[in-house]
Amino acid sequence: MNKRIFYKALVIASMVTFAADSMSQSNYPNRPIKFVVPSTTGITSDTLARLIGPVMSQRLGVPIVIENKAGAGGLIGADAVAKAEADGYTLLFANTSFGTLAATNPKLPYDPIKSFTSISLLSSSVMTLVVPADLSITTFKDFVEYVKKQGGKANYSSPGLGTTQHLAMELINQKTGMGMLHVPYRGSSGAMSDLIAGHVQASVVALQTAAPFIESGRVKLLAVLGKKRVPQFSQVPTLSESGYGDIAVETWSAVMAPKGTPLNIVAKLNSEIDYILNLPEIKETLISQGVIPVGGKPDMLDQLIRSEIKVWTDVVQKGKILVN
Repeated sequence: MNKRIFYKALVIASMVTFAADSMSQSNYPNRPIKFVVPSTTGITSDTLARLIGPVMSQRLGVPIVIENKAGAGGLIGADAVAKAEADGYTLLFANTSFGTLAATNPKLPYDPIKSFTSISLLSSSVMTLVVPADLSITTFKDFVEYVKKQGGKANYSSPGLGTTQHLAMELINQKTGMGMLHVPYRGSSGAMSDLIAGHVQASVVALQTAAPFIESGRVKLLAVLGKKRVPQFSQVPTLSESGYGDIAVETWSAVMAPKGTPLNIVAKLNSEIDYILNLPEIKETLISQGVIPVGGKPDMLDQLIRSEIKVWTDVVQKGKILVN
């Protein structure tokens, strides 16, 4: 075969491949879509996947398969999606740990920025600072003074080393100079039980987790870590209102795809998710659980992820936190 015939055949083959790819994209989706949740069932990103899945399946006319791929703080699930085909059929339901994991583990098998394409921010949830009910403190400012007087003996609980709760409390430690000691547990139940019993003096807990304990009087809510007060506990100020304006921690959930996912597929998924999040029944369900539906364009999520990784990397480095 001479060079002219060879190159002509190559061009034709490329045109056929391009046409096939374009046809595949224009027919998207035409087979099941997989939602990969990098955790066990029950957390917010899993709840969102199971709320959004059936509605999206009905609207797009294809099955939605939810796969809980837990392990290594979310690394296993995220890595599986990073290595999947960039065709819109494998999506990651990421959460706050996506950013904290990037900060605590510099040897990830994927690049948290370069290996993914943002689809949509799904939700945000408020974190709270809670203390034992019998602690004679009523404001966050008083709490800071109380801890400082303990001379490094006051401690706080978290569900584990490197968790969002751990890093959030470390951020507060660094910004206030309190010098509280960290007591890591294996999961949230032990961390909360010892807080209620007064064995530790504080804990950062998601609002939806803390609410029943606050309402029953088993713990005391000192501050909301979000940017504004929450209607459920409107009398409790934010840390900004307490004089610590540079401290804010909100958890989040989002949808991401492998890097290189076609823009028209990204736009279609983004539009579908935005529509579903604005359905009254979906909004009511989430808000009743202390979760605020967000939505928005992909670049919103891009900015959030970059910001989160920077914040938590700074906290980890300043606190000399070793996880691995």
